[in-house]
Amino acid sequence: MLFLGKKNRPTRWLKRSVLALLLCTANPMIVSATEYSASFKNADINEFVNIVGKNLQKTIIVDPAVRGSINVRSYDLLDEQQYYHFFLNVLEVYGFAVVEMDNDVVKVIKSKDAKVAAIPVIDNGTQFYGDEMVTRVVPVINVSVRELAPLLRQLNDNAGGGNVVHYDPANVIMITGRAAVVNRLVQIIQRVDKAGDQEVDIVKLKYASALEMVKVVSAIQSPTSSSKNSTSNVLKPRLVADERTNSIIISGEPQSRARIVKLIGSLDNELQNDGNTRVFYLKYAKAEKVVDVLKGVSKTLENNVDGKGNSQSANSTLSIEAHEGTNAIVVSAQPALMSSLSNIIRQLDIRRAQVLVEAIVAEVSESDGINLSTQWGSEFGGSQFNDNGVTTGELVTAAYEIDEDDDFDSAASALASIAGGILGITDGNWGVVLQALSSSTSSNILATPSITTLDNQEASFIVGDEVPVLTGSTSSASNDNPFQTIERKDIGIKLKVTPQINEGDAVQMVIEQEVSTIKGQTSVDIIFATRAVKTTVLAKSGETVIIGGLIDEDVNESEDKVPWLGDLPVVGHLFKSTKSSTEKRNLMIFIRATIIRDDKTMRELSTRKYGLMREVQQARQDEGINLMPNSLEPVLPEWGTSYEVNPQAILDDMNKRQQFNPQVQETN
Repeated sequence: MLFLGKKNRPTRWLKRSVLALLLCTANPMIVSATEYSASFKNADINEFVNIVGKNLQKTIIVDPAVRGSINVRSYDLLDEQQYYHFFLNVLEVYGFAVVEMDNDVVKVIKSKDAKVAAIPVIDNGTQFYGDEMVTRVVPVINVSVRELAPLLRQLNDNAGGGNVVHYDPANVIMITGRAAVVNRLVQIIQRVDKAGDQEVDIVKLKYASALEMVKVVSAIQSPTSSSKNSTSNVLKPRLVADERTNSIIISGEPQSRARIVKLIGSLDNELQNDGNTRVFYLKYAKAEKVVDVLKGVSKTLENNVDGKGNSQSANSTLSIEAHEGTNAIVVSAQPALMSSLSNIIRQLDIRRAQVLVEAIVAEVSESDGINLSTQWGSEFGGSQFNDNGVTTGELVTAAYEIDEDDDFDSAASALASIAGGILGITDGNWGVVLQALSSSTSSNILATPSITTLDNQEASFIVGDEVPVLTGSTSSASNDNPFQTIERKDIGIKLKVTPQINEGDAVQMVIEQEVSTIKGQTSVDIIFATRAVKTTVLAKSGETVIIGGLIDEDVNESEDKVPWLGDLPVVGHLFKSTKSSTEKRNLMIFIRATIIRDDKTMRELSTRKYGLMREVQQARQDEGINLMPNSLEPVLPEWGTSYEVNPQAILDDMNKRQQFNPQVQETN
């Protein structure tokens, strides 16, 4: 039973005494404006919760599982905060806990259920104490949380609301429980975490290589399979090699560091001979080129001096040779120099990135022309225009021979050089010829040359023909020993590129692109049509940029006529020859560079190109060969399979063709 009242108010003392006499069992709980006192004997715990909630003006929700009686007596006066913690202490003793919600509502539940409730998560800056239920995340720096968590669980109230969980990737521990217990566990963690000493020792080697020494000592420190999870492995010292100063940096516990320093001192001894020899097998670089670099660098390294001003390799013999057969480098040098050369070789022998350069040449051109001429002549004179190398006199002579002697040879010879249509009239020694020609030409060229090369390595590509070009001739006065000099010129599609991969995924390229064809021939030599670009561009990997272009349009008109007569209206057309032509040409050159840094990218690009070619061949095979139904178009095998002739597959394919085309069987 409970007795409630306020101290320091004598006027109400009588009322409190009367109320106490009315209760069967009375245990006074005296409350003032700032101080409280409480005593309970065989009081129901729900009644205890209700009284505290009323005094503190808190809304308290009690779990139905909260049952029982309590016995507690308070001899001291408590302020409001102490009174609330007294409330928490009583609940903790009887196996219950309090969870404060954000809306100032307080829930009373069993302690074992509190660890999954909405209890606050605190850090170093938030102060909680007493029997408040909290969760705290503690980062651990020097020790393993996997090893520390089982020890903390033994000190926590795991049967009640306590819980300890560790998270290996972040090396943190999450503790749930009463604030006083959590704070105690945090103090233990902080003291244990200081076991990993952050001081370091730096050991400078005189004879051995720092990198090799770290490998040897680390192998000794490596745990066995039976002791991988032991605590000693967590606190073992760490070793880092500083190749620039040929030193070893050691961090860890003082005793462990001292043991490692002593071990290194025992191993860092001068060799019995003047030097040592190592063979470096290169994976990517070429041995001959790396040797040239090492010989140049070694001259500077041999002149280095130590802190005392003495040459480190004054009496040493340095030898660097390349073995072409195995692409290896044989080095004989003192350990300190050997360490430096080994580091240089390792940095030079790296896989160089490659670049796939794809050029796109697109050209669309069209031209139209028309010729109209009238020529007449006789034995006394006439008008003659040299159209296609044929004159009116030749045509008149040929026509006359046909009329008189039925001789068609002269006419055929004259007409062989004429293009277009002609209309002629002959009468005696007179002849008139009307010639008309209309021409139209269009072309659509798309070329996509591509080439793959190493970074900073020039590569060239050409597809075309070699055309002989006359460069000179010589003959004697008697013409008894004439000769000509001829030079062959490459005609077709040319691509020369030198890529350089910049930081990131940009590629700088020095490009020479040329597309050339034979346009015609003159009385002197051949006429070539060339479109060439030489430039340096910067492109992002996988993106297409334009490197050159030409858009032009030509209109040509020419007129040949007889003076004065050709200017006459209407009749003047009988004394002139007219030619008109137009030509349009659109030319664009694009470039795309793709950086290839690994085998996966190379395999994807190769598979794409291979599949494209195989699809074209399969389409041609499906169409078949005209007039040769039994012949098969060649097709690349599927990617990843070897190209082997399978006779059975050929017979099966022929049988299939015979089923769909009976004429094949009849032909056979």
